[in-house]
Amino acid sequence: MSARSYFDHNATTPVSPEVIQAMAPLWADVFGNASSIHQFGQEARRVLDNARRSVAAMLGSGPKEIVFTSGGTESDNTAVFGVTGHVITTTAEHPAILQACAQLPSVTFVPVDHRGLVDPQAVHDAIRPDTALISVMHVNNELGVIQPIEEIAAIAHAAGVPMHSDGVQAAGKIPLDVRALRVDLYSVSAHKIYGPKGVGALYVRKGLDLRPLHYGGPHEHKQRAGTENVPAVAGFGRAAAWVTAEAASEMARETELRDALEQGIVARVPGTHVNGAGAPRVGNTSNIRFDGIDSEPLLIALDLQGFAVSSGSACSSGATEPSHVLAAIGLTREQARSSVRFSLGRSNTIEQVDALIEAVVRAAARLRKLAPAYV
Repeated sequence: MSARSYFDHNATTPVSPEVIQAMAPLWADVFGNASSIHQFGQEARRVLDNARRSVAAMLGSGPKEIVFTSGGTESDNTAVFGVTGHVITTTAEHPAILQACAQLPSVTFVPVDHRGLVDPQAVHDAIRPDTALISVMHVNNELGVIQPIEEIAAIAHAAGVPMHSDGVQAAGKIPLDVRALRVDLYSVSAHKIYGPKGVGALYVRKGLDLRPLHYGGPHEHKQRAGTENVPAVAGFGRAAAWVTAEAASEMARETELRDALEQGIVARVPGTHVNGAGAPRVGNTSNIRFDGIDSEPLLIALDLQGFAVSSGSACSSGATEPSHVLAAIGLTREQARSSVRFSLGRSNTIEQVDALIEAVVRAAARLRKLAPAYV
């Protein structure tokens, strides 16, 4: 088999060489507990503080506003369960928000339009006297659609309601400044930006009273009990430093590749449609619908040709139901099951994109021959 090409970076990214280099010596050399006052502990504390400053710089926040967590899911859960009262979110959120909200007694799910965008006015109209949180993801993980977070946050502040945004798919793909966005809470995850799995962060605006999800010691400004995973946090910090320095130029490159991929597939494969087209999108993500083709055999056919792609959120892999995001934008069950997500990253080249287009053309033609119902 020829060399394999990875086009599923929204699910996870490979750990970058610079992150591996930053983490490697810490497993043996900096093993102290960052809460200990002796030299071993203080060495770990310095690593932790440096990483905190790096993540804060990526987000445009103060270091003391960064709470390290185990990842995006914990950050999202902390935001949702950290308040008491009515919560407003959208129908196209990540399961980490939707399933958390499903545990609450009072939630309003605001719909999105056919492009995947939420109307800020609909969020405004859903606010009640007991509303305690508005949570809208910054970038959709399946479509790449960018929500009008700044406008929604302004509405939230006018009503005196805290604003949370899941920024897991935004970090490294668009410029971030939580102060300019005026969000109160913002979730990020290391493994989406070439860092290690199992570590993330929640930005908590200074002065916001948030109930912790974990109880125990006074770690993470008393917001998240438990001894910190110093090597993983250091890897996160190094990944965040790369985002601050290099992500803008890299995303310009990936946008060109994504556009070439979309144009090539749509031009050469009849009956294809870009889900989310017409909305602002990040430059690495394309969700394409193939009329009359079930995504699962298409994914398998592409995998056999050496290309890793997905049918949507990796957190929903194996689900029998089609994507809730695609249902939210109005696709039928069959249309949702005919959609494939391509998400590009640092390792992808134009040569890989051209080869992927050829593989899609071959696979689609073959599968349609096996599906005479296609018209």
